[in-house]
Amino acid sequence: MDKQIKLFLEFLQNDKKLSDNTLQSYRRDILQFERYILNKDINYLKATEQDIEDYIEELKKEGKKTSTASRSLATIRSFYQFLLRTKKVKADPTLGLQSPKIEKRVPSVLTSEEIELLLDQPKDVDLKGTRDKAMLEFAYATGMKVTEIIDLDLADVNFEDNTVLCSNGKKSRTIPLGTLAEKALKEYVDQARPIMIKDEKNQALFVNVNGARLTRQGFWKIVKYYKDQAHIEKDITPHVLRHSFATHLLQNGADLKSIQAMLGHSDISSTQVYAQFETPELKNIYKKAHPRA
Repeated sequence: MDKQIKLFLEFLQNDKKLSDNTLQSYRRDILQFERYILNKDINYLKATEQDIEDYIEELKKEGKKTSTASRSLATIRSFYQFLLRTKKVKADPTLGLQSPKIEKRVPSVLTSEEIELLLDQPKDVDLKGTRDKAMLEFAYATGMKVTEIIDLDLADVNFEDNTVLCSNGKKSRTIPLGTLAEKALKEYVDQARPIMIKDEKNQALFVNVNGARLTRQGFWKIVKYYKDQAHIEKDITPHVLRHSFATHLLQNGADLKSIQAMLGHSDISSTQVYAQFETPELKNIYKKAHPRA
């Protein structure tokens, strides 16, 4: 089984072009399943639907979240689909299994006033402040994931038409930049970034104080720092800025299909979670209260 798992992970990396984070999730899930198979003395090539169902039930008994059990089943299904494609098995034992139902949680969203307060925190008085202001404005203006933002290069930003190209594996999408985000980003790129970088060959859009590409953890720390500075009690992560971006767009009249395209959701159902915020009252409040509307 070890050899097939290795080939499966290589397939996901080379053919499916999955991100490192997603690949690590697949690796954890399939290795955990392998341990279960070995402990139960089951031949993985002859595993039945009942064997897989028993494993998912075992995860639930261990107190694993429904989302974890659902993701594990999806990983196992992908593994057996790979074995089917490479003719190692004749049938997929997961075919008749239904994924555990996951309750969609309400996204954590900042109000217009909280966003305004957060984005006003970085002061344009030094290199770090200029970068941080550009980062926060950019994150809220584009709704991009933190992993997507830190992967951006200078060439991905088009200042002529105020857009940014976000590429993720085989997919790519073009997202418009708001006026305030474009202004803050241009100031950072023209005045702060050239001084911060140590190597002119470095093409990363956002860099840390040492001149290297900013990390995911670094981005999170910066957001938390300014959340504390703003005395906002809500727990704020870069993903909360993404949720706020989508919610405020919807409240201001954008349609779900357009928001889906900007967020990069492959399925509209992922975007529909924001529909609960779509009310005339909220739209009116947003238009009156949000200075960036």
